[in-house]
Amino acid sequence: MAKLTTKARNALQAKSFALSGGRYPIEDKNHARNALARVAQHGSSAEKAQVRAKVHAKYPGIGQKKTPEGRELERRLAAKDKR
Repeated sequence: MAKLTTKARNALQAKSFALSGGRYPIEDKNHARNALARVAQHGSSAEKAQVRAKVHAKYPGIGQKKTPEGRELERRLAAKDKR
């Protein structure tokens, strides 16, 4: 993933972020994948849904194919959110 400098991050348009306030940059596919991973670790259920929606709208192929491992991970994350 290309390093996103402060200057480059500040120059990004608002549509290049998944959430308002400049959170979770999704200007390229690598950053979009990283945004999904980070929000899965640190985001609320609402933030997770928003980031997933924005990433999937901008990059439809990311996260669409479900492997057995991916489905298991999603099941665990959903169970964790319910706690």
